[in-house]
Amino acid sequence: QEQLVESGGGLVQAGGSLRLSCEDPARAFKNEGMGWFRQAPGKAREFVAATSWSGSSTFYADSAKGRFAISRDNAKSTVYLQMNSLKPEDTAVYYCAAGSIAIMLGPESTAAYWGKGTLVTVSS
Repeated sequence: QEQLVESGGGLVQAGGSLRLSCEDPARAFKNEGMGWFRQAPGKAREFVAATSWSGSSTFYADSAKGRFAISRDNAKSTVYLQMNSLKPEDTAVYYCAAGSIAIMLGPESTAAYWGKGTLVTVSS
């Protein structure tokens, strides 16, 4: 069964770090682009980062550049989002996504498959 399972969210102080994980237990998305989106309370969902199926290409929203790093371990069918220097404005539910990189980065900014999300709260 195709599914994406996120973990690693939690409460952290500003300036701290968290690493989110997204597992693909059925290995359904090993040939797909993978990404992370987030949705803050009262705001629209927004793209955060994405990686190609091989992991050789990565893409970031301006808000994530220099602070976040996306990576994938295809042997473990897992994608990671390392988040450093966290700010209160990073508080959101973070969603793992799978699908076309072009669509994630394009005006639609969406994906074919989604996880259920993991909450990240950054306190000031």
